[in-house]
Amino acid sequence: MSDTASAQGRPLVHFMPARNWMNDPNGLVHADGVYHLFFQHNPSGEAWGNMSWGHATSPDLVTWTERPVAIEQGVAADGTPIEGIFSGSAVVDVDDTAGFRTSPDGPAPLVAIYTSAHTPEHPTLPGIQAQSLAYSLDGGVTWLRHAGNPVLDRGSADFRDPKVFRYDGPAGSYWVMVAVEALDKKVVLYRSDNLRDWTYLSEFGPANATGGIWECPDLFELAVDGDPATTRWVLVINLNPGGVAGGSAGQYFVGEFDGVTFRSESTVPADPGLEPGSRAELERYDWLDWGSDYYAAVSFFGTGGLDHRVMVGWLNNWEYAHALAVGPILRSRMALPRRVELVTTPTGPRLRQSVVPELAGRLATDAAVRRDGATLDGVTPLDVAATAAHISVTLAPGTASTCGLRLLGDDEHGTLVGYDARTGRVFVDRSAGRDPGVGDAFLSRDEAPLPATATDGPVHLDVYIDGGSVEVFAADGLRTITQLQFPPSGAGRIDGFATDGVAELVSLTVTPII
Repeated sequence: MSDTASAQGRPLVHFMPARNWMNDPNGLVHADGVYHLFFQHNPSGEAWGNMSWGHATSPDLVTWTERPVAIEQGVAADGTPIEGIFSGSAVVDVDDTAGFRTSPDGPAPLVAIYTSAHTPEHPTLPGIQAQSLAYSLDGGVTWLRHAGNPVLDRGSADFRDPKVFRYDGPAGSYWVMVAVEALDKKVVLYRSDNLRDWTYLSEFGPANATGGIWECPDLFELAVDGDPATTRWVLVINLNPGGVAGGSAGQYFVGEFDGVTFRSESTVPADPGLEPGSRAELERYDWLDWGSDYYAAVSFFGTGGLDHRVMVGWLNNWEYAHALAVGPILRSRMALPRRVELVTTPTGPRLRQSVVPELAGRLATDAAVRRDGATLDGVTPLDVAATAAHISVTLAPGTASTCGLRLLGDDEHGTLVGYDARTGRVFVDRSAGRDPGVGDAFLSRDEAPLPATATDGPVHLDVYIDGGSVEVFAADGLRTITQLQFPPSGAGRIDGFATDGVAELVSLTVTPII
């Protein structure tokens, strides 16, 4: 068991458990002023296994306190594991529709809806994945399993990851569950009045990226351009593998939901001239993130309204998560919480993402460093260093093919964040960084095509680095790239660079995270 209180690379504002394995965020819920983050967790080991729900809370989405394990794996009387607690969601049952409240004066029950992954040793449901409930009557401190579990069983070995929300529209008012038949690459929808009894509604898929199993869906309504009179629904589907950067990733669809059926407006017809799963095919789709390390992203219940949602993803990739040789705990962190909105684009409403504004309270603006108007020619020292910071940079490519910043650097290593003027793409390149033991699978260059409007003139990037991660927001948040990094101890130099010509660093502000 590894304690990472002083581990190299431990982030300041990204949630990371004190020890042991973590993957998908689960049960994201905001209740009574507290943000609850549950997560797939192995309480007793550094590798995936013994799946339970870990738990952390925050008043502001950036300062997290880890709590005791909320829902532990199920075991038989002899200690044999018979039920893994897989991914799911949580809701505030204000009207006590499930009937769990025991006192009329008590707080509204928190109800977790999760996948019971029954092992082959389970006495009645061997190998079956079904949906179950647990509830808390003390604000999330303690949790009880519902005696009637599971509440939804399709007799499937791959039916999982329920995301539940309250629908209130023309079709009525009721709970909706969005889950997946993972191998079939289908989203299945159910409804309930009481969270216990579920009726089938419809299904969606396969569509767009289908190179891997579908997991961790989400469905929510957003105003377009902040106008509550014009809304669309967003369906998020995470898949593994088959992502645009290789391995696991998250895609999304924009469309309509009438309380029964989701109809996509952004499904792309197949092109017989493109090889299935090729980069050219995958770039036709809409991705939550174009980097290697953003997976299982889902949004909070109870945050925002139609104007925005708050979303969290796991900052890693199943392609190499188990193989990282730099210390297992360092692979277990969440990305920064993001505010997601719908904005008009030439291809229809699409997601715009930004780091939640609460992070501003952790930025040391009085210690910010500026470097404006610098000429970039080759590698250009800027006399700036940081390992945890918000970096705001504006670049004018000039005659250069590529230009940008070299981050988390020393004399040998560094991660390039920049713009390729030849292709109109923003990129994050860790191929010259430290190899954490998995070679080419990790030492990648991830890129995203910018909308044409974002390349008319200087290119602006917002970059967040924190204890070995890089998150880039470009084109006003229409494109993001997230990568896990393993820089050598003390590597924090920030240099400029330009290739095949001269570029201008129009402006640079580096604001430390504290």
